[in-house]
Amino acid sequence: MKVMSAEEIEKRFGITQEQLDQWEADATAGIFHGEPVGPVYYAPGYGPGRPLMFDEEMKQVGFKEPVSRIGLIDARAAQLGMKRSEYLRHLVEEDLKIAGIA
Repeated sequence: MKVMSAEEIEKRFGITQEQLDQWEADATAGIFHGEPVGPVYYAPGYGPGRPLMFDEEMKQVGFKEPVSRIGLIDARAAQLGMKRSEYLRHLVEEDLKIAGIA
């Protein structure tokens, strides 16, 4: 891997060190250059990120599974057009409904 000099970087990207320094100072002051590419979500107490899924604090839940079972979970999630996390949330929600506690 070749390490580029500052001059090579400036030539390749058309951005000088002075521009980068100015953009950094502007960003620190809350001034952002360029066009926005989408909304920025701010979760109270958490800062920027994706929109909240629920109207309450969330806590991570995790457990370990054999790699072979994870493959099966992922395959089933894909069949249903879901991500792994969506599929697992769905299973928990459905079980809680069946138990009459959700």
